Amino acid sequence: MPSGGRKGLIFDIQGHSVHDGPGTRTLIFLSGCPLRCKWCSNPEGLLLRQRLMYKARLCRKCPLRCVPACPKGAARGSENGEPPVIFDRQQCDSCDSMQCVKACYMGALEPSGRWYSVDELMRIFNRDRRYWGEQGGVTLTGGEPLMQDAFVRELLKRCQQAYIDTCVETSAHVPRRVLRAALPYIQWLFVDIKHMDPAKHLEGTGASNELILDNIRWLAKTHWPGRMMLRMPVVPGFNDDAATAGQTAAFLAAIGQREINLLPFHRLGTSKYEQLGMCYEYAEQAVMPQESLESLALVYRQKGIACHLGANTPF
Repeated sequence: MPSGGRKGLIFDIQGHSVHDGPGTRTLIFLSGCPLRCKWCSNPEGLLLRQRLMYKARLCRKCPLRCVPACPKGAARGSENGEPPVIFDRQQCDSCDSMQCVKACYMGALEPSGRWYSVDELMRIFNRDRRYWGEQGGVTLTGGEPLMQDAFVRELLKRCQQAYIDTCVETSAHVPRRVLRAALPYIQWLFVDIKHMDPAKHLEGTGASNELILDNIRWLAKTHWPGRMMLRMPVVPGFNDDAATAGQTAAFLAAIGQREINLLPFHRLGTSKYEQLGMCYEYAEQAVMPQESLESLALVYRQKGIACHLGANTPF
């Protein structure tokens, strides 16, 4: 982390969002995630460090300034020119200087994120808030925003002091103390359930679901005055079956939660994998048809659980 006070690593900022909480909102995407979901649409936010992103379509061999600029010798011109430059990604992921980015005149290279102070973000919020409307505000997402817990907590406190409505999207795969400390400054909490089966969850995300489900149980029992919305990204071949929907619905009923938001799988992150030199297992996976989502929603509704599909949410 850079010196000069606490900062957070942000890989994207989006204004005018209408799908990540009530009203119109400003989205802050924080880097770092404890999970490795195979279908992740934001691979640039997996690590809590800047990563090199290479847009080969913008690269021109005239000459390749990034190759001699690299202090690690991790860049070399390709023999056939497609893509023009080959990067040793293991070396790149351990690089802090990003000299290649500074040398590139074509905009083909950029870091995956930038460090922001709380003051910088508050200036952005004060600029945007005139467009939020009465219900809008700020949504922190990622990655897993609570991995940068001290920074996030400071940012949430400042939002509260400025009367800004806050929402956090989380995997809940964080220590209980982190959730407990942040909760007083959050109005909305979106929590993902990926799978109820521990083995399947481990297979798809690289981690057990035990901590996640324990945290959800705890959140359901707290006297926190905000609203928790449980969500499930529906991934073909992973959790898109009626049995999984039934198990999830039974879990929700047992903890007193009566609604869930099903998010359809998409491939919007495909180009990011290419820019990071990563393999995307779901690059050829078809988007889930609406009728398949409706059949899963019926399983929940038959068990008394309100089921919202995609952007059709109750806020």
